[in-house]
Amino acid sequence: MSEGQSDIALIGLAVMGQNFILNMNDHGFKVTAYNRTTEKVDRFMANEAAGTNVVGVHSIEEMVKSLKRPRRVMLLVKAGDVVDKFIDAIVPHLEKGDIIIDGGNSEYVDSNRRCKALEEKGILFIGTGVSGGEEGARYGPSLMPGGHPDAWPHVKDIFQACAAKADDEPCCDWVGKEGAGHYVKMVHNGIEYGDMQLCCEAYQLMKDALGMSCKEMSQVFSEWNKGELDSFLIEITRDILAFNDTDGEPLLEKILDKAGQKGTGKWTAISSLSLGMPVTLIGESVFARCLSALKSERTLASKHLQGPAERRYKGDKDEFVEHIRQALYASKIVSYAQGFMLMREASKEFGWELNYPAIALMWRGGCIIRSVFLGNIRDAFKKNPELTNLMLDDFFAAALHRCQESWRIVVSQAALLGIPTPAFSTALAFYDGYRSERLPANLIQAQRDYFGAHTYERLDDPGNYVHTNWTGRGGDVASSTYNA
Repeated sequence: MSEGQSDIALIGLAVMGQNFILNMNDHGFKVTAYNRTTEKVDRFMANEAAGTNVVGVHSIEEMVKSLKRPRRVMLLVKAGDVVDKFIDAIVPHLEKGDIIIDGGNSEYVDSNRRCKALEEKGILFIGTGVSGGEEGARYGPSLMPGGHPDAWPHVKDIFQACAAKADDEPCCDWVGKEGAGHYVKMVHNGIEYGDMQLCCEAYQLMKDALGMSCKEMSQVFSEWNKGELDSFLIEITRDILAFNDTDGEPLLEKILDKAGQKGTGKWTAISSLSLGMPVTLIGESVFARCLSALKSERTLASKHLQGPAERRYKGDKDEFVEHIRQALYASKIVSYAQGFMLMREASKEFGWELNYPAIALMWRGGCIIRSVFLGNIRDAFKKNPELTNLMLDDFFAAALHRCQESWRIVVSQAALLGIPTPAFSTALAFYDGYRSERLPANLIQAQRDYFGAHTYERLDDPGNYVHTNWTGRGGDVASSTYNA
């Protein structure tokens, strides 16, 4: 093996790592492959990588020697301690200006820490979100790189060549400093949770309220995928509903209704609470998975807790399907609006200066939440870079106005029929709350002042915090802190 010939090394030969190596090879980059279990390297080189320009190595020393300067080492390994252990093992072999790239599902706070720690050693760090699953990694993922800005010019050509393309533009651009890339990927995954839950609620409404078969529902999702809901998740839902088991019956109806999760949706909800952003739809989607996990409790409760006697919708079936479609579209708008609200607040908090049109483009192709819809989001932020909320853009405001009657019908009918629609319902509640000039929080402030002397502001004197002796016994001493 010639020294200093490879453009980049990749550590981690699970399916994502193998596929991304082959993707880079297809685009003319010479890649060194390494895995802690070296037998995986040998198998990969003898099978998937046979006949390619990929170089297989059995040690970190070999890997580093194979690289051109500045050396670029990408990790596609399990998030957490494993990443830190690999970084600790690699750093002694690197020189100032070399680059370590973490392409796993790391939490952004870890990427913040790693970026700062490596900068002190003269090593440049990139934490990049990678979305699109196995197929995306092989043929074009969405890539969301952030970290040390000096590293970006050295990986830009590789990443943008290998990324998915939307309107002939790569679904990859620089996101921002430190953990910005992994933060954007986290929000992407949170929105993914929301989109999946919305599909589930549409499915349950058609199944339980309308008595539709999986074949009928697949045809509905197929039609939806031809219009404004055109997206990857609508597409795969269509396919799942059409898929039959070996006995000819729908496989979907044989799958246990107990959803798993890897934590990124939960991270998004936690971050939204920390930053004080009402990302309600993603939160409800995480809670819906938690509720699904209580399968044995739900089975018991189903035998003891009563709901409405009637669970079938009595009106026009086709009309209600269209109501569901519009409710899904409106709720999806709210979900993305909340996600971009959260990113805007994080950008202010951490000084990242996120590029929102670029993020929308990154998600336009290659990733799990890719959809036609994201082109409209990109246009909205291009037209008004200071847009505070997507719902205030003319395109999205008009869509919400057009859909809201159907949206309200679906949420109200679901409640009357006892069919849970947490995502549809919270999206509508957020919309109504956001458009309300006055909310009942004045009562909350009065209550807080009554029991805790926390003070409040008067409408006729904003900015001045006052306390009222509500009972005549409380005195005039107010709390020393105020936190609305």
